[in-house]
Amino acid sequence: MRNKVLLILGIIAILVGGIWTLQGAGVIGGSFMSGSQTWLIIGLIVAILGIILIFEATRARRRRT
Repeated sequence: MRNKVLLILGIIAILVGGIWTLQGAGVIGGSFMSGSQTWLIIGLIVAILGIILIFEATRARRRRT
């Protein structure tokens, strides 16, 4: 159960972080975040945390089998 939660949270974090990164880079417009370096950095950090969560979820699954 814990692995599934980590996996889902990791996927959500990657998607949200990706959107924030693209908005911060100015690729996606129409928001107060567009073109802001702050949101570019926050998005990258959130996406990296999502990757770490997915890694932890799959690593824990491999240990059990």
